[in-house]
Amino acid sequence: MRTVLPVSCARERQETMAKLSESEPQLYSYGKVACGILTHVLCVVFTVFITVLAKPGTSLFSWHPFLMTLAKLPHKTKRRVHWILQCLCASCATVGLASIFYNKHLNGKPHFASWHGLVGLGTVCVVGVQSLAALPLLYHSLAKGWSLARLKRYHAASGLVTYLLGSVSLLLGICSVWFTGVVGGYTWYLAALCPALSTLVIMSQVSNTYMAKKRLVS
Repeated sequence: MRTVLPVSCARERQETMAKLSESEPQLYSYGKVACGILTHVLCVVFTVFITVLAKPGTSLFSWHPFLMTLAKLPHKTKRRVHWILQCLCASCATVGLASIFYNKHLNGKPHFASWHGLVGLGTVCVVGVQSLAALPLLYHSLAKGWSLARLKRYHAASGLVTYLLGSVSLLLGICSVWFTGVVGGYTWYLAALCPALSTLVIMSQVSNTYMAKKRLVS
């Protein structure tokens, strides 16, 4: 009995560890999906919130916060659909930039005189470049000598930088005179928390996904 008991205990311990090892990837995948859903919900809620505040169509300026926030909505990374949505985001950002540029021109105000304006201008330029840089992923023959896996890694990294720039510009816009004049107190902090949390989740997902792929390839 003394020899049988340790063997049975060892087997039970091995079976328990095997079950735990199988459940960990499932828990990780469930958590990843939950974070993705939360990110989409936050982006949609934040966009609706800005839309209600800006009331697009009431003035020329009202189109700027609405379109710029609309351009930050997340999208599925599925080749052509992703590229089309990216172009739509770039179009929204360009029209949003044009609306505030023309509004400042009408009111005789200086252009790009704040960090929000400078970072926003840089973000729109980077978004345009990012959209054009995605063409080799659609037409791989344009990038001779480059593997598709390497192109995807570089595109994901540059896309993450673009998203970070957009988030910084959005957070700087939340600190603007218009937004702080309309929103204050805890509502302001909740509004700032939405893009901040979304950015952290996207950073984690992109880095974990492509770092894991890199480890598998190596």
